[in-house]
Amino acid sequence: MKPYTELKRTHNCGELREENQGGNVCLNGWVNSYRNLGGLLFLDLRDRYGITQVVINPETFNHEMLAEATRTRSEFVVAVIGEVVAREEGSANANLATGKVELKAAEFYILSESKTPPFEITDETSAGETLRLEYRYLDLRRSPFQERLRFRHEITLAVRIYLSELEFYEIETPLLIKSTPEGARDYVVPSRVYNGRFYALPQSPQLFKQILMISGFDKYFQIARCLRDEDLRGDRQPEHTQIDMEMSFVTPDDVFTVIEDLVKHLYGKMLDVEVATPFPRYTYDEVMSRWGIDKPDLRFDMELVDLSSVVAGCDFKVFADNVASGGVVKGIVLPGGGSYSRKQVDELTELAKKFGAGGLAYVLRTESVDKSPILKFIGESVKDKLIETAQVGKGDALFIVSDKTGKTEEILGQLRIHLGKKHELIDKKQWKMLWVTEFPLFDYDEETDSFSAMHNIVSHPLEKDLSLIDEGFSSSLSGGDMNHPWRRALASQYDLVINGTEMASGGQRINRSDLQKKVLSILGIDDARAERMFGFLLRALEYGAPPHAGIAIGLDRLVTMMTGKTNIRDVIAFPKTANAASLMDGSPSAIDQEQLDELGLIIKKNREEDT
Repeated sequence: MKPYTELKRTHNCGELREENQGGNVCLNGWVNSYRNLGGLLFLDLRDRYGITQVVINPETFNHEMLAEATRTRSEFVVAVIGEVVAREEGSANANLATGKVELKAAEFYILSESKTPPFEITDETSAGETLRLEYRYLDLRRSPFQERLRFRHEITLAVRIYLSELEFYEIETPLLIKSTPEGARDYVVPSRVYNGRFYALPQSPQLFKQILMISGFDKYFQIARCLRDEDLRGDRQPEHTQIDMEMSFVTPDDVFTVIEDLVKHLYGKMLDVEVATPFPRYTYDEVMSRWGIDKPDLRFDMELVDLSSVVAGCDFKVFADNVASGGVVKGIVLPGGGSYSRKQVDELTELAKKFGAGGLAYVLRTESVDKSPILKFIGESVKDKLIETAQVGKGDALFIVSDKTGKTEEILGQLRIHLGKKHELIDKKQWKMLWVTEFPLFDYDEETDSFSAMHNIVSHPLEKDLSLIDEGFSSSLSGGDMNHPWRRALASQYDLVINGTEMASGGQRINRSDLQKKVLSILGIDDARAERMFGFLLRALEYGAPPHAGIAIGLDRLVTMMTGKTNIRDVIAFPKTANAASLMDGSPSAIDQEQLDELGLIIKKNREEDT
């Protein structure tokens, strides 16, 4: 065989056109398919650019090379030298960009053989995900995957160019950092030099990008790798990528403008979709009240309707007593749900119970009658008022939940999403972007009687709520009281939601060391522990920290949504399973005793069956 220097491709497999006819070229690629038709051998040669048909005439072909071509099978890597010719009349393939020409082979060489793949390398495959993850390098050869990774590359490149033009600097932050386990669990890395000490892998570049603001770099971004040791879902991985940004001397409005223009640019460039700006803004309280979730999907209606005033004092004690004790009664209207069968209602009731409801009341409207098991308790007048308030049309259904404020909305919010998907009410051609703002600064845990950060420890309180921080230290109210100052404090925190998915999260940051210490104290972190965990940040804040704000967009989620997929594994080259394992390379894996000794580690078995 010739040396490879003489067999390097002159063109890729998606490049040849009619204007290349008569030219001598060399193609390299994988054999996509192999056919013997009428004495002629046909190969479809594939690379990431496309497919070119190769034709070999046994009567005129070198016998040794013919033997090589004859034993070639799918996924062999080959080099073919020959003349570009037009396909015979009637044999053009309109589905291929190269479909009007073919390569008439003069020389054929096998560069690398392949075992029979465990599944076909085709656009559509019935192979299970476990098998495809084990042989990820084969799965990635399929054109849908290659197209999605190309799409991801184009988005990443567009982000870099766009932000650079706005005078943002791309600055890398460390991957080996100090462990500050206050959110998800850290992945930790033992130090060989300092036995018994550990680095952590970053859950985000948060503290370092704040320090960059203190350092005078007023516009920062990074395509940042982030790692979190947490339970996985379809939109979670142990390691993910985010478009991380921070800006100095700004307010949230400035962040909104940059992100809205960036999203508009990406959707226009990548999908030819015109995105209207500015995006609508809703407070956290508003979205929870209207849609029962902090990431509402606005591509369909079915807003929650407050029915508390209608049923207050009615004869149905489940409703009346709940309202009297400060609870709330709300409902959602399902268009066309009036025809629901008893079985469908029972199934929906069971689902509501799984979401935490004690039960599910309903009114089914047909053309001739309104049906409801609570009609005998509430009477016709209250029923008519419910229908009027909720605007329940003929043929529709009203589903009602009665519980304490907050829980009622969350239950109905989950039911709304379920019904929207089940009955295909979601307009999948739409793109609905919105901002959710003014989140609570703290969460309260009744079991531990303690506060935690709703988003993160560096979120700045709204200016109007700054006084509540100090008031809380002297308040006589318990943390469980909704009137406690810390329960009322709101954060200058915001989320970008696209089609019901949280796509980005950010906020105004605390830029004063004293305020940061107070927030840490509320979270149960005393001065000594704060110094041990966050001393480097607290010290930096003492040296002139500018007002600053930032945000991080989930790149994996964005690409997943824009390519019409539902699982981020479909847009990541080498993802982990739901158990955080890599089936391809076998990680996580045991390490040699020699490595353990060098690191000063002893493995403690958690279970007897561990080996």
